[in-house]
Amino acid sequence: MTTATFAVKSNISEQSGSVYTHKLREFSAEDKTTTLELLKQYRKAPSAYLRDRLVRLNIGLVKKEVHFWADRHSELYDDLLQVGALGLIGAVDRFELNRGYAFSSFAVRHIRGEIQHYLRDKSSSVRIPRRWMDLQQQSVRVMQKLRNTLQREPSAQEVANALGVTLIEWQEAKLACQNRAPLSLDAPIRSEEEDSSSIGDLVADPKSNMQLQQDEKFRLQQALAILETVRK
Repeated sequence: MTTATFAVKSNISEQSGSVYTHKLREFSAEDKTTTLELLKQYRKAPSAYLRDRLVRLNIGLVKKEVHFWADRHSELYDDLLQVGALGLIGAVDRFELNRGYAFSSFAVRHIRGEIQHYLRDKSSSVRIPRRWMDLQQQSVRVMQKLRNTLQREPSAQEVANALGVTLIEWQEAKLACQNRAPLSLDAPIRSEEEDSSSIGDLVADPKSNMQLQQDEKFRLQQALAILETVRK
C-alpha cells in the first residue's frame, strides 16, 4: 500500500463515524464537471493531490455501496468503507477518458467488485440457507435489546420469540452459523491438556488402510497355499 493510498484511507476513516447515520449528499452536475476536469489533469500529470481530490469528491459513490452491503453482512461499516475506497482509487487510476462513458458508472463497478471480493475472501466455505444468515444477523440486535431490557442474558426461547420464529428454527439457525467454519485437523481434542491428541489423529489414513488390506490379503494367500500343500 502506498503512502498516498494510506493517507486517503485515513482521511476517509476519520469522517466515517457520522456519515453512516446521515443522508448521503447528492452528486451534482457541478461535481461531475469538476470530476471530469480533475481526471483530465490527473491523466496529464498524475499526483497524490489530484487523486485525493477525486476520491473526496466521489466518496459518496463508495458510501452508497457500503450502505447496501453493510445492511446485508455483519462486517463493520468502516471496514467496508476502507475497502470501497480502494476500489474508487483503482477506478481513478484505470479510467480512460476517450471511452465515452461516465466515471461514476465505471467507479461503481470497481467499488462493488472490491467489496464483493473482500466479502468472498472472508466468507465461509460452508453455505447455509440465507434465512438462517438473516436470523443470525437480526439476533445480534435483538439479543442486545433483550439484555438491556431484562438486565441478564436472554434464554433461547426469549430470543426465538423476539425473532418471531420457533425455538427449534432458532436453534438450528444458530447451530448452522456456529458450524460454518471448518475445524482444523491440528485442533486439540481437549484444549486444557498440553499434550492432547489432535482431531487429525482420529481420522483414518486411507493409504494406511489400503496397505493393511494388502498385508491381510497376502497373509491369506500364504495360508491358502499352505493348506493346499498339506492336502496334497
